[in-house]
Amino acid sequence: MGHLFYGTSTDSIQIPDRLLSHIKVVTTTKLRRSESFTLSWTHVDGAPGRSTLWLQPAIPLRFVFDSAEPETLNSTALKNMADMANSSAGLVIDLEVEIPASDSAQRPQTVRASVPARRTLSAAA
Repeated sequence: MGHLFYGTSTDSIQIPDRLLSHIKVVTTTKLRRSESFTLSWTHVDGAPGRSTLWLQPAIPLRFVFDSAEPETLNSTALKNMADMANSSAGLVIDLEVEIPASDSAQRPQTVRASVPARRTLSAAA
């Protein structure tokens, strides 16, 4: 379980390492461009309600991961998160959802263009 430290607070927000890795990429990309946005989540630790942070370049932010090895990022999840962060609703995360390790199953297969595809008509067609 990773930790997100926001502002000068010594309290952290616990976020699974894999999800935190994706949040880090989206957040640093936006903040590098001086783009502020919100990050929201529903509480899962038994406390009712939800929280929202206003992320902007002037507020200190620190990502701490339990794992020493970096996570493999899922490009589809990153794109979806970046699109959401760019929306007026901001980035809304679900702390209980697992991000798949790979998005290779979601990518279309590459077709080699060196040999023209031969179209075959069957009698059933």
